[in-house]
Parts: sequence; C-alpha cells; structure tokens
Amino acid sequence: MSSLEVDPLNPQVLERNYDYAQKNIRLLAMWYECDIERMLKLLAKHDIELSRNDKLQFGEKYTVTRQNLHG
Repeated sequence: MSSLEVDPLNPQVLERNYDYAQKNIRLLAMWYECDIERMLKLLAKHDIELSRNDKLQFGEKYTVTRQNLHG
C-alpha cells in the first residue's frame, strides 16, 4: 500500500484547506506555517475568494495583490 503525496500548494488542496480552516486566513496561515502576507498571495494567485470576514480585514490588500499577479 502506497501513500499519495499531496501538494499543499495545489489550488484545489489550498481551497479545501481554506474551507477546513473555516475560511479564516489567520488559521490557514498558522497551518501552513507562513505569514498572512504569503497566504494572501497564495489565495490571490489561485483566485480563491476570501470569506466575508477576511474580506473586511484583508480585502483591499488581497485585491491589489491579485491585480499585481494577474496584470
């Protein structure tokens, strides 16, 4: 029996983990052991929409980051 390796940066895995983290970017950043800035960039890179609460706190930075990444 072999185990499958999962890439935590895969867009589907990242989105699922964001769901598991109750759509809380702070909690997700802790799980990924990175800072919130890095997590915002990862979510923006893969066009993963923020929760309403995260939009209130990080929406402007997320939008700017997303625009910078996608031109």
